Amino acid sequence: MKFGKRSSELTEDHLEAAQKQAQEPVDRARPAGKGRPTPKRRDAERANRRPLVVDKKSMNAEQKAKVRTERAKVREAMLRGEEKYLPARDKGPERRFLRDAVDVRWNVGEILLPAMILVLALSLLPFAWARGGTFLFAYALMLGGVIDVWLLWRRTKKRFTAAFGHGPGRGSAWYVVLRAFQMRRSRIPRPTVERGAELHRR
Repeated sequence: MKFGKRSSELTEDHLEAAQKQAQEPVDRARPAGKGRPTPKRRDAERANRRPLVVDKKSMNAEQKAKVRTERAKVREAMLRGEEKYLPARDKGPERRFLRDAVDVRWNVGEILLPAMILVLALSLLPFAWARGGTFLFAYALMLGGVIDVWLLWRRTKKRFTAAFGHGPGRGSAWYVVLRAFQMRRSRIPRPTVERGAELHRR
């Protein structure tokens, strides 16, 4: 009898435990099984790879035209001197002041290139005076360009100090010299002041 009573008590305990388990709320936040095998690490890394450079061959005609249009807009803005699109070496009011100092005047250096082409053409003439005279003129013009740009830098340096309260930074002299030896139309950014205009800080 005791054995049978013990068995009935165990059965009732099992039934109560099963009922409590059935009444407990299901935790829906617990992740369920994926139902598929875990991919290998090599396959996962291959799937996550993305090209760093856009392949132009995979672009259609419309996308290529859009890229060309955007590049043209950026270049035009840079040529106009818009601060947002300028390279680092051309940004800031100090660099703009140096560019204006060159652009407001005539520079001997800007006529050197067309003058050298003329000298080369004259040197081909079958005359001794043409060869000797043209080369003498070329050396005199180059010397004049060097003296002119030296005077330009001295004057620009004084004006810069008066406008900003300190001297030009490192590389400013070379920045002015290179621009002075370029033809006006080939300067980047394009000149935004007229020749003979008053130079001031902008």
